[in-house]
Amino acid sequence: MSEQTIQIVDTRSNGIGTAGFVLALLTLFLGWIPFIGWVMWLLGLIFSAMGISKAKKINKGMGLSVAGLVISLIGVIMIFLVAGTLATIVGLSM
Repeated sequence: MSEQTIQIVDTRSNGIGTAGFVLALLTLFLGWIPFIGWVMWLLGLIFSAMGISKAKKINKGMGLSVAGLVISLIGVIMIFLVAGTLATIVGLSM
């Protein structure tokens, strides 16, 4: 009788972390659209943070989650800088 080898493939993935990265990446190009860009950046930040939490549990997909989180945080900083600059310009023109 011959022996059979069975391989078990781990198919778990970190889809929420990937979604956070994709949202963060899209907002780099669409962030100038006032409401849509802001919502997408916020969702990218939330999904990336959730992806990091999930990646710690399944030991997979940490890279895209961290990249999405960093891109989203940079985007949030940019939103505040643009809003502050616009508020200053409007305040000076009055």
